[in-house]
Amino acid sequence: MSSIRDDMKTIQSTISEAQLMCGRMLAALDTGSGGTMLASDLDKMSSYFERSAVLLRNLCEKHRPESEFPDSKPVLPAISLTGEAEVNEYGWLHITLNTLLPHCRFQTPVWLRDTITRLLDEYERRDRRKLPRFERAALVIDEHCNIESRTIYDQDNKGWKAIPNALKGRVLRDDDQFSLSVSLITTKSDTPACHIYLFPQEDTGDFFFMKYENYPMFP
Repeated sequence: MSSIRDDMKTIQSTISEAQLMCGRMLAALDTGSGGTMLASDLDKMSSYFERSAVLLRNLCEKHRPESEFPDSKPVLPAISLTGEAEVNEYGWLHITLNTLLPHCRFQTPVWLRDTITRLLDEYERRDRRKLPRFERAALVIDEHCNIESRTIYDQDNKGWKAIPNALKGRVLRDDDQFSLSVSLITTKSDTPACHIYLFPQEDTGDFFFMKYENYPMFP
């Protein structure tokens, strides 16, 4: 029980930092002095909540009784909460995130790496299938958004590097430039989402042909 208590105290402390920052931001906004640092402060506050969410997720997994998940019960799909992972008929890995890439200006987006890891875990539990593993792969990150839903336009300010970090060693042998090719593209859409594809490098031509010929496999 002391272990749970220590973990809960860490989570409480992290959330308290976020609450304090939120209070300071509200006070600054009430006095009209918080405008210049608003984006920076929001990112910092978000990092506290993201960290506490990841810590709480790990705590749930650490202390959940195994009997709570008998083999006869299906795993609840996470599509309504975070996204979904699947392997299509060509053997390509497709991960859907129900959000856009986060800003990485201040920190590595830990929650993004954690979410992708959990979606891959869920795929293996749900479908009882092994994930593919690629020696040399192409990674395509396709953001679905419009001008109103996207405020970060520079690709180097987006936290996409957390994605290959989550895939490396799991479905990808390595993420060096000879083992992994990376493409960041955008599809105009009123529904914000991020579609991640990983496939053998030799399939790159087929992927982009089918993508821009509007094959029904692409959302």
